[in-house]
Amino acid sequence: MHIVITGANRGIGHAMAERARAAGHQVTGTAREPVDDLVALDVTDPVSCGALAEHLQDHPVDLLVCNAGIYPDKGQPLETGYPAAMWAESFATNVTGVFLCIQSLLPNLRAAQGAKIAIISSQMASHTLAPGGSYIYRASKAAALNLGRNLAADLAPEGIAVGIYHPGWVRTDMGGDAAEISVDEAADGLLARFAALDMAATGCFQTWDGRDHPY
Repeated sequence: MHIVITGANRGIGHAMAERARAAGHQVTGTAREPVDDLVALDVTDPVSCGALAEHLQDHPVDLLVCNAGIYPDKGQPLETGYPAAMWAESFATNVTGVFLCIQSLLPNLRAAQGAKIAIISSQMASHTLAPGGSYIYRASKAAALNLGRNLAADLAPEGIAVGIYHPGWVRTDMGGDAAEISVDEAADGLLARFAALDMAATGCFQTWDGRDHPY
């Protein structure tokens, strides 16, 4: 199976790529500033997304994992924080970047039998969990959830399944040291969710450990 993982240079993306390779899959990992065998990709740049498609040529993609994301507004004060540029950067990465990557690789996904798309969102996207704060991140991940749900509807006639996932509160640079689970637990759980994704579950919003998450 050929798996493409965006944001594979660190954290959950890196761990998923390592595990997928160890399981015998072909993995194309991307990063904005690539190292080792990673492919350069700035998900906010249509030209860069097009270059990734050119790099892959007509090679089928069985699973596309849209993992690249940013969380710049942690701890911002309501009265003076959340500048407009931060909103623009976050939505360009967390929402537009997901769409551009999927759009660019549609021919590769269509070339595979039973291709899948996994979008890494967050429980912070859920309107049922709204404790305040982190307005930009919450809004961008809610938009990514909405994007995934609508893509699932449009791609269903082609047999391409789309799942949206909460990776857990993970001990990474983004999640912090106080988070609940390790990178390894998140990666293993997510890969199991992707393996289980099929057309019967397309449009799902699930947690890393297999629970259906409320919207």
